[in-house]
Amino acid sequence: MRIQSSTFFVIPLLLLLASGEAGAHATLDHAEPRVGNKVASPPHEVTLTFTQKLEPAFSSVTVTGPSGQRVDVGKARVSGNQMSVSVKGVGAGTYHVNWRVLSVDTHTTDGSFTFQVGP
Repeated sequence: MRIQSSTFFVIPLLLLLASGEAGAHATLDHAEPRVGNKVASPPHEVTLTFTQKLEPAFSSVTVTGPSGQRVDVGKARVSGNQMSVSVKGVGAGTYHVNWRVLSVDTHTTDGSFTFQVGP
């Protein structure tokens, strides 16, 4: 069996293009407070930064406090690749952040993380 030399160039190119497609979704780049971090006092705001610009109408974030109650206040604000929401801190413990975003490439992603408040 004889393989043409052009095949050796086409297959890696196809693999590269396929892997680029999977990386095209908006993923969480970083957050403030940082993912898994411990802060001394409850933040007034949670800000998430993504790898792509977001569609504001279809992107949301919720924050729950230590006893499971929602502590996010108002609608999430989206600007470019950042999404922020105000929060009312309720004291020490674990806070859960859940997000769902639609990026400008029309792909939806979601995820969650926690951060700690306390001494």
